[in-house]
Amino acid sequence: MLLAPPLGQKRILAIDPGFRTGCKVVCLDEEGRLLHNETIYPHPPANQQKQAMAKIHSLVDAYRIDAIAIGNGTAGRETEDMIRKIRFDKDVVAVMVNESGASVYSASDIAREEFPEYDVTVRGSVSIGRRLADPLAELVKIDPKSIGVGQYQHDVDQKLLKQALDDAVMSCVNAVGVEINTASKQLLTYVSGIGPALANAIIRYRNEKGPIESRHELVNIPRLGDKAFEQSAGFIRVAHSANPLDRSAVHPESYALVEQMAKDLDTSVDALMKNRSLRQQIQLKDYVTEKTGMPTLQDIMQELDRPGRDPRESFDVFEFDKSIFRIEDLREGMVLPGIITNICDFGAFVDVGVHQDGLVHISNLANRFVKDPAEVVKLNQKVMVRVLAVDTERKRISLSMKEQ
Repeated sequence: MLLAPPLGQKRILAIDPGFRTGCKVVCLDEEGRLLHNETIYPHPPANQQKQAMAKIHSLVDAYRIDAIAIGNGTAGRETEDMIRKIRFDKDVVAVMVNESGASVYSASDIAREEFPEYDVTVRGSVSIGRRLADPLAELVKIDPKSIGVGQYQHDVDQKLLKQALDDAVMSCVNAVGVEINTASKQLLTYVSGIGPALANAIIRYRNEKGPIESRHELVNIPRLGDKAFEQSAGFIRVAHSANPLDRSAVHPESYALVEQMAKDLDTSVDALMKNRSLRQQIQLKDYVTEKTGMPTLQDIMQELDRPGRDPRESFDVFEFDKSIFRIEDLREGMVLPGIITNICDFGAFVDVGVHQDGLVHISNLANRFVKDPAEVVKLNQKVMVRVLAVDTERKRISLSMKEQ
C-alpha cells in the first residue's frame, strides 16, 4: 500500500464525498498546498447537482487542475459518476482514492499542526488529494495500525507490531528516497539515521535559509553529524542540485569514484549519466578496491543507468464498472473490474465499487492450489472478478478470480 504508484506533482482537486453533509472540495497545488476549499451539495437531500457540476468546472479552470481525487467512502461512486458527466475544457483524470485512515489523520496532532485554522473535513479532503499525488508521503503521517490493512491486530504483542510496521515504513521510504526540500517532518523521520529531532532541525533550517542546494549542505544543519550524514545521505535527493549525483541514490562517499570514471573517459559526470554508450566502455574490474567491491560498483552503474529512479510502478488510471453503484446492482455471474484492498490468510478482499468489499476466498484465487494468498495477489492490484453470490441483507459478496 505504501508503494502504490504516485500520480506525481500535479494540481489536484480532491473531494471527500457525502450525502446530507455535502461533498467537501479542496484545490491543491503541485506541492500539495491548500489553495481553496468549499462544500457542494450534489446528492440527496439537497440535489443541487447542476450547481455542483458548474462549480467543479469553474474550480478546474481557475486553479488549472490536472486531476480529480474522489474518496471511495459514502457517496463516492455517485460523485465519480457526476464528475464523469462534466465536459472540461482540457484532459482531467478522475480517480477513486482509498480513504482508509484519512479521518484518523484529520483529527491528529499532525493535521492540526499543518492546518490549525481548518476543521477535520477540510483536512480529510486534503489527505485524499495528497494520497493521489504521493501515497507514501501522505500515509507515513498515519499510525500504520489505522491504515486498515492486514488481519485483526489486537491479539499480538503491540510493541513488536509497532516495531515491525515501523521497519516496513522505513524500508519503503528509503527504497523510494526523499526529496529534501519538499518532504514533511513525518517522511524525514523515517529516513535512516534521521529521526524526529533531526527532522525538525532540517525543517527549521529550510524555513530559515531557504531550499537546500546540495547534499553536502546537510552538514551545516545543527546536530546533523558525520554519522547521521553517512547513514542518510544516500536516501536523500536534492532535485535542483548542480551536482547530478545529488539526484541519484549514489552515496557521496562514491562521488570521487564516479568522477574518476568520467575523467578516465574524458567526459563529465552529467554526460556519463546521460550517455549509455559511454557507461558501457567502463571496465568495472579496474575500479575494485579494498573499500569498494564489485557488488557496490554494480549498484552504482545501475543507479547511473536510471538516476533517481522511483521503484514504484507508473500510475495507471482505474475505472469501476459504470453500471454498478450499490450492492443491489450485483448479479451472480457478473464479471467486474476491482482493486485488492486487503489480503489475509483466508483470501483477499476486493473493492468493486459498491461501498462493500467482496471476498475472494483462498480456494477461488486461482485454478491451482494456493497456500498463501500473497503468492498470487498484492495490495492495490487491479483484477477481474466473477460474482459467485450476493447476500444484500448481511452485506456479503462472494467473488472468484478463477479462469472459467
